[in-house]
Amino acid sequence: MVHVTEPKPAGGLTLVLVINSGSSSVKFELFDSAAGLTSLVEGEIERIGSPEAIMWIRAQGAGATVDTCSVRADDHVQALSAALDALNAFEVFSAGSNLAVVGHRVVHGGEHFDRPALIDDAVREGIASLARLAPLHTHANLAGIAAAHACLPRVPQVAVFDTVFHRTMPGRAREYALPRAIARAHGIRRYGFHGISHAYVAGRAAALLGRPLESLDLITLHLGAGASATAVHAGKSIDTSMGMTPLEGLVMATRCGDVDPGVPMLLGEVTGRSREEVHHLLNHESGLQGLCGTGDMRDVHRLADAGDTDAAAALELYCYRAKKYVGAYAAALGRVDALVFTAGVGENDAEVRERICAGLGLLGIEIDPEKNRAPGREERFVNSAGSAVAVLVVPTDEEREIARLALECVRETERAIEGEPHE
Repeated sequence: MVHVTEPKPAGGLTLVLVINSGSSSVKFELFDSAAGLTSLVEGEIERIGSPEAIMWIRAQGAGATVDTCSVRADDHVQALSAALDALNAFEVFSAGSNLAVVGHRVVHGGEHFDRPALIDDAVREGIASLARLAPLHTHANLAGIAAAHACLPRVPQVAVFDTVFHRTMPGRAREYALPRAIARAHGIRRYGFHGISHAYVAGRAAALLGRPLESLDLITLHLGAGASATAVHAGKSIDTSMGMTPLEGLVMATRCGDVDPGVPMLLGEVTGRSREEVHHLLNHESGLQGLCGTGDMRDVHRLADAGDTDAAAALELYCYRAKKYVGAYAAALGRVDALVFTAGVGENDAEVRERICAGLGLLGIEIDPEKNRAPGREERFVNSAGSAVAVLVVPTDEEREIARLALECVRETERAIEGEPHE
């Protein structure tokens, strides 16, 4: 059993557990809904299915430390069981008896889901039917849902979809120029992803600007291992860089982003790879990894600084592609109040932010090099005093947004049931 230092919250809490399940990992975070969704504990189990599976867990608050240990995690059920055992070391968790809801991040909601959904058999089947659009993510998300149901069968489970925020995209941004009958019959359209993150940072940007979200035009850049840009008008997504799958758009750590549709077909012909192998190449062997041998932006910088020309070219291409989307979305919006950087690279990489903003003065975007390079993990402005557009760094908090939406879904369901007439 991992040793953890217990936090000191007040008693009688209503808790929300958030689970973000990947193919070989499960992230989890526990929130107190009675104190404005204060985070109590967070952690992750990595290398599920491997004898080298490990878990780290951290209690929030002053002096919090990270504890790490080896765990038995042959599958997601064992992994989540280990996480719950660790949470039981905290008196407030009470073996899950205080849980109001478990919220799950689900990457693809397709056309089935336009809001968070209380999970039942029909919802599970709906999610499973979308596996062909995001196979790696969907199977992992379902594994997390199954594990939570097995470990916490009496707690309501809610699916929160990354695609929901982009349901407001108009047809001109949503459709591909394909025969409509075929596209509609098979759900071939642009869905967009990272919606939970884009929605959260858009709301935080409005708070920082001191203006209603409904009055703003924003461009949000989620730059992590996966990367996407979104144009946000009056709090709603009107366009985003990812499409039917999380492969379209910006250059990413291992994903190619935008390519000519003929490229995958040609790759199959010239390399002799199967459809599945080409899919793997585009998703796991491309992007920064394919350009210079590493998908970690920190290593890209290190190699470029050491004179590696492939790494330097990869960094230039990464930033150029993002800059193009900023320009395109400025045109789509007609005006821009703020450019918002978030996620691992967006929050921490001053050089990437500087490169993306360089030359965007014609759009009113000017970065202050000193502010931009000042260390810090807090929300902050990094634009120059003369910039017509605010440039913000906003750490994303997808888990908190999932907790909020999951709790809201359960409460809405309870209100609906209470309002139903009795027979």
